[in-house]
Amino acid sequence: MRPRTTLDQWLTLIEVDKAGSIQAAANQLNKSHTTLIYAIKKLEEQLGVSLVRIKGRRAVLTDDGKALIRRAAPMLDQALELEVIGSQLSKGIESEITITIDHLCDRDWLYRPLSEFMDKNKGTSVQIRETSLSSTLDAVTEQKSDIAIINFPIANHLAEAFGIVTMIPVVSRHHPLAQKISIGVEDLLTVTQIVVRDLGEHDVIDKQNVGWLKSQQRLTVDNFDHAWKAVCAGLGFCRMPEHMLEKFNLAEIVQLPLQGGLRYQVPMHLVLPKIGKVGPAASELYELLLADANRRMDNL
Repeated sequence: MRPRTTLDQWLTLIEVDKAGSIQAAANQLNKSHTTLIYAIKKLEEQLGVSLVRIKGRRAVLTDDGKALIRRAAPMLDQALELEVIGSQLSKGIESEITITIDHLCDRDWLYRPLSEFMDKNKGTSVQIRETSLSSTLDAVTEQKSDIAIINFPIANHLAEAFGIVTMIPVVSRHHPLAQKISIGVEDLLTVTQIVVRDLGEHDVIDKQNVGWLKSQQRLTVDNFDHAWKAVCAGLGFCRMPEHMLEKFNLAEIVQLPLQGGLRYQVPMHLVLPKIGKVGPAASELYELLLADANRRMDNL
């Protein structure tokens, strides 16, 4: 069924309600007073209800009119968004971009600039995928993402500094290791080590390992959220990103006084894997991410 009313009619009614008079609404819409009166009368005839009444010098919507524009306003907003999206697509702006983020990275570093980007780019959807170890490498070398947040720079790909992540060895407050004043490598050999697995798609032989991994028993999980739960449950020790620890209940854990390994730092970098084929939306988001990173690092 074809609608009998038009968006222009609903816009007229909304502007009359905002302006408080037909003449003021006519000035706002750059139309004549007569044109607006005709549009309102026509809408009332089509709907079979009274929409506007004159009260002194003001044009006031009836209860039916107010009820209807509450439904009409979102419809007009959607129509305007469609026009913006159409304009963006005509300029070659991507309808979707993919971001990969290494699991060590502070997610706030991504979502703060992303919020600004999505407010301005209603026609672009965003896919976010978490990577680790070999999957971080693959996201760049196989051009699986438009923007990649990685750890160490990858051969033959330009990279910009994005931040530093500090890794801290932690254990549950109730774990036997928590009672020791000083811990050496020999103390770690016989306790469970909690590690985050390589999320790459390659065979086991191609998986990557990082850091000290000599405990006789390991508990391997998909991400640091699981690792945190495992640590709090007293299952073993784990190196966790400091930025994650700051958001958890630190009363449940202690930092291990590990000789020669109290902390280490991992640099994070920003990369455009599809260099030479980067679309306008990906370029804009890249610049927002980089500007935010520069502000963060300047404030350190």
